[in-house]
Amino acid sequence: MKKKHFFAKIYLTFVLIMLYVPIFYLIYFSFSSGKNMNKFEHFTLAHYQTLFLDNRLLTIFLETILLAILSSLVATIIGTFGAIAISNLNKKGHKNTLLAFNNVLMVSPDVIIGASFLIFFTALGMGLNFGSVLLSHIAFSIPIVVLMVLPRLKDLDLALIDAARDLGANNFQVFTNVIIPAIMPGVFAGMFMALTYSLDDFAVTFFVTGNGFSTLSVEIYSRARQGIDLEINALSTVMFLFVLILVLIYYLMTTKKGKRGKRMLGGVVK
Repeated sequence: MKKKHFFAKIYLTFVLIMLYVPIFYLIYFSFSSGKNMNKFEHFTLAHYQTLFLDNRLLTIFLETILLAILSSLVATIIGTFGAIAISNLNKKGHKNTLLAFNNVLMVSPDVIIGASFLIFFTALGMGLNFGSVLLSHIAFSIPIVVLMVLPRLKDLDLALIDAARDLGANNFQVFTNVIIPAIMPGVFAGMFMALTYSLDDFAVTFFVTGNGFSTLSVEIYSRARQGIDLEINALSTVMFLFVLILVLIYYLMTTKKGKRGKRMLGGVVK
């Protein structure tokens, strides 16, 4: 058993090194006074100064954050209600069919999804702008939320719902005071995953974005084709820190929710 734990730790360490060394390598060169990553020259913050003076890039950064927040919020609301609807189905065949449709966007290649959205928006006569990207991100984020919320619904103790109804709670009170608090960790997990997927997505966004709107992933790709600029390293460092802060916030929120959970579920119906 100890040998298994030892090899598991080695494997985990190897994976973490493979994942994080390229990121820290990129961050390291964001402080180099050189123009490329061939050799680290002198320490400087010039690339960060250039980044924060680049109005176009800052605008794209803010629009990308706004896009991620809006798409994750809408996808979380729709996905949560969708998960509840699927969970409440009595017929197993219907439930499995809906789950299969839900998982189509999860297993389909991003290129196929992006091309499908492009054809769909073109057929409707929609322009490729912020709206088309937002709808696309909502669409591919909903299945993620559903998959995060469903396990919480499956683990929900039905005796709590029966007890709430016995105490005189109506359907709305049962929903808001029993079901929602019980599945909230899954809801937060789904929202966080939807947020990170939106920030990270390139393939789908590349198909459905037009000349009037761009996201960071598309902008970085466009600039990288013209040659690696260490300003991109600085931008990537800022994004990495932003995501790191999101992870910490999510961890703190879920930890607090977990501590409150038992207290809330014991006497939520007043």
